[in-house]
Amino acid sequence: MANMLAVIAAGDLSTQAVLAAEALRKAATALGHTIQVEVRSSLGVRNTLPAGAAQGAQGVILVGSGDLGEERFAGLKRNAAALDAVLRDARAVLEQALATAPAQAPAQTGTKKIVAITSCPTGIAHTFMAAEGIQQAAQALGHAVRVETQGSVGARDTLTEQEIREADVVLIAADTQVDLARFTGKRVFKSGAKPAINDGRGLVERALAEAQPHGTAPALADGVAAGKAAKAEHVAAQRSGPYKHLMTGVSFMLPFVVTGGLLIAIAFALGGIYVFEDSQQGTLGNALFQIGAKGAFALMVPALAGYIAFSIADRPGITPGMVGGILAANLGAGFLGGIVAGFIAGYATSFLNRNIRLHKNLEGLKPVLILPLLGSLVTGLAMIYVVGAPVAEALATLSAWLKGMQGSSAILLGLLIGAMMAFDMGGPVNKAAYAFSTGLIASQVYTPMAAAMAAGMVPPLGLALATKLFADRFTREEREAGNAAGILGIAFITEGAIPFAARDPLRVIPALVLGAALTGAISMGIGAELKVPHGGIFVLPIPNAVTHLAGYVVALVAGTVTTAVALRFLKRPVSSVVTA
Repeated sequence: MANMLAVIAAGDLSTQAVLAAEALRKAATALGHTIQVEVRSSLGVRNTLPAGAAQGAQGVILVGSGDLGEERFAGLKRNAAALDAVLRDARAVLEQALATAPAQAPAQTGTKKIVAITSCPTGIAHTFMAAEGIQQAAQALGHAVRVETQGSVGARDTLTEQEIREADVVLIAADTQVDLARFTGKRVFKSGAKPAINDGRGLVERALAEAQPHGTAPALADGVAAGKAAKAEHVAAQRSGPYKHLMTGVSFMLPFVVTGGLLIAIAFALGGIYVFEDSQQGTLGNALFQIGAKGAFALMVPALAGYIAFSIADRPGITPGMVGGILAANLGAGFLGGIVAGFIAGYATSFLNRNIRLHKNLEGLKPVLILPLLGSLVTGLAMIYVVGAPVAEALATLSAWLKGMQGSSAILLGLLIGAMMAFDMGGPVNKAAYAFSTGLIASQVYTPMAAAMAAGMVPPLGLALATKLFADRFTREEREAGNAAGILGIAFITEGAIPFAARDPLRVIPALVLGAALTGAISMGIGAELKVPHGGIFVLPIPNAVTHLAGYVVALVAGTVTTAVALRFLKRPVSSVVTA
């Protein structure tokens, strides 16, 4: 594995420089090498190469023209490349540099090999922002790093067995449960995703200093059964708190909600409002309704409960959790019952795992027979005889109250949901409001979901609008980032506002909360309903996906404009900005 350096000098072409740097990093990863990239543009220097980086490198790629700081690379093989060439085929540029580099280079003193995994409940923005934060921080510190992202589309850049074996430390930056079975015997450090975004350098330094061995490498003579048991016991002991378990369940539930909601909306579009009746059997619309309502939607609560239990008790908890979830659905306890069932199943299975002792030759029966059986028995009996009926009554009361909510009560709830969605932009408060709204879809309560999605779109959209209308309040870099924030906003990715809020939280966050709260209040006030919990404006044209569409759009526009105007008054002018 080669360790390469690159310096990109791009002048005013700052965006192209960033894209070229990312292209080189991806090419190096694909080829099994590491590369540290320093970007020099009119906006300044980003990801400055650490002092002494040349000592552990096999070559440097000098991209563009201008001041590249070449004096730092005396004695190191240099390769020149045009910026356009890197953007066109970064892999070819890197392969050419590797072909002329020495076969080996002296190892850099203190260089560590880091492997990492990032994940967040929705698996969209935070997952990849955390990965970028870790990559940039590790490279700035002179360490080799490989990051696997576990997003909504599955794992990407999956770590290989060799990379894990050679790693000095494993860094887990995740807000959901991550399977650690691959890392037995390795030094592991666990954190949430947000520290990787806000202070990647500090997180990497903490990981190197504080990581602890994960279990012990099993002896070959212990056999497969003993290894599985050790893994299950260790995971059960590594609890991360109820919030993280809940968010793991929500993460796995979301695809069922999105799929079911879209299929039902399309079914109504094709077959009308009575598409679900027996008279419509045999039609395409009725078939789509059956798939969405009785297929995807029916699995929402079992998936939620099953993966809450998985987060607590690892794989043995999935069966008891899903059994409890389906019982909750059948008993009318809905998503609240699913949450309760998931925690009962998870903690009960974990307790059984720690306290049932078998001969090592029989340990293999625990995760596949004993724990699922006993866990399902405990969870099922608890749901039927103890908690199922009370939770069902509580959910029925909550649903009736929400469905009958009008006037000031609805507006106040909308204000609360909207403010929570904007407060930390994908953090715990945001996810709590989103999980509450999403869960209610299973009980046919759709107004909170409409308020949550519209309010979640406002922060990045408001910032994008403000960078255009009030450019003197933003730096040149922020004005360029405003375009990306707008795209993220229309897709309901609230995290697009994070870079702006991180730089000026005391002024930006109140403006975001003000606009989002207004949007939530208007949405709830007009009684808008949304049956699809994600997708942003792309789901609005689908017939019956959202009700009161005109008013809903007005709510979104009103919140966006309010945020932009609030930013105009709260933020101070930036004297260094040269308006176009």
